[in-house]
Amino acid sequence: MTKIYCARWVLPIHSGPVEGGAVAVGGTRIAGVGARAEIVERFPSAVVEDFGEAVILPGFVNCHTHLELTAMRGFLEPEEGDFFAWLRRVTGSRGEHMSAEDLYVSAAWGAVEAARAGVTSVGDASDSGAPVMRALRDAGLRAVVYQEAFGPDARGAAAKFDAAREKIYALRGGETPLVTLGLSPHAPYSVSPPLLEMLVRFAVEERLPLMMHAAESEAEQALMTEGGGIFAAGYALRGFQFDSPRTTTVRYLARLGVLDKLLLAHCVRADEGDVELLGSHGARVAHCPKSNAKLGHGRAPLAALLGAGVKVGLGSDSVASNNTCDLLEEARFAVLGSRAAGETVGGRALDATDALHMATRGGADALGVWPVAGALHEGMGADLVAVRLDAAHLTPAYDPAAALVFSASGRDVLLTVVAGREVFRDGRVTTLDEADLRARVRDLARRLAESR
Repeated sequence: MTKIYCARWVLPIHSGPVEGGAVAVGGTRIAGVGARAEIVERFPSAVVEDFGEAVILPGFVNCHTHLELTAMRGFLEPEEGDFFAWLRRVTGSRGEHMSAEDLYVSAAWGAVEAARAGVTSVGDASDSGAPVMRALRDAGLRAVVYQEAFGPDARGAAAKFDAAREKIYALRGGETPLVTLGLSPHAPYSVSPPLLEMLVRFAVEERLPLMMHAAESEAEQALMTEGGGIFAAGYALRGFQFDSPRTTTVRYLARLGVLDKLLLAHCVRADEGDVELLGSHGARVAHCPKSNAKLGHGRAPLAALLGAGVKVGLGSDSVASNNTCDLLEEARFAVLGSRAAGETVGGRALDATDALHMATRGGADALGVWPVAGALHEGMGADLVAVRLDAAHLTPAYDPAAALVFSASGRDVLLTVVAGREVFRDGRVTTLDEADLRARVRDLARRLAESR
């Protein structure tokens, strides 16, 4: 059965806005996009739903999340100047105080938040793997789950690789047409060069997408460029052998020949030469402006990345460091931060159209789900959202893109559709029991609080 969604505005992203527009959905695909009269005429027997003073656009793509950490929202506020200590506390609490079922509950609650905010695709970096994949399958979201691998000590590279390979083999049976598996060598400071090379070679052989945290912090930069800083001191205390490449993370990855194979999360510490390399290698970046700001890492050179032709999408990172999964807020923060810094692309400041592109098509490109998702076009996957424009904080709305980016938030989403399935509508997620999950998350939060 074909269903037609109508609203005052339709923003296909790949083309200009359509006032009085409509999107026809047949099965899992988009059957047509255009003016309401034209679409209704094409599909005379379709069910028609009109959202009135609203915008229909592609579902938002969150390129970088850690859904298994959702229960840690506000649990561990970043320690000033000590990213290493914050990371240890997060990973320690997850490993010592969260069972596999706790991790499922945490990830499922994160998926609820995502669906409510119009996020239809996520790129999730996961240590636990199976609980997150299960949560995303149950929620009905589109996702790439990147199984994380660690091992900074070069002497243990072979054993760490064997363990990562076995995890991947065990997880492959959990893939679906919507939820697929990837591999994440966690970061250049937590994965030794020989382990990184083995992981990348394995991922290429297995056709697994790759993601890595890169050029994120001052602590990482000190380790990579000088062989010093808090990471180096920590590894020395534990007797690890980590040979610093004595160059920037981006140059190091280019030297290893892997820059074109990775989705890079953050890229805050990228200088002019790094940006040039990212552009020339066709690199992909998940820009996480709110998390980077809260952790005190700084701000990625967004305009320079876009100007160099880098494929840039937006990421919320974990809500342990954000504290929300809201791509409209992330888009606003990204553009305003760029403007505040006086950045320009081709002589102009970034605008609402740029922001929405990063939240949709740009994110789909970066995550590798384009051309299935990221725009509204006949034949593409039916991933779409409807966002209200009639609230007090949105009235009047002269330009739909500007209204979305500079006035709206995820709380204004009315409908979220993934592959033709309505996963959020009428104020509730349709795929998961929110009341049950809320109670379970609160119980988990109580236990985490008692563990501190």
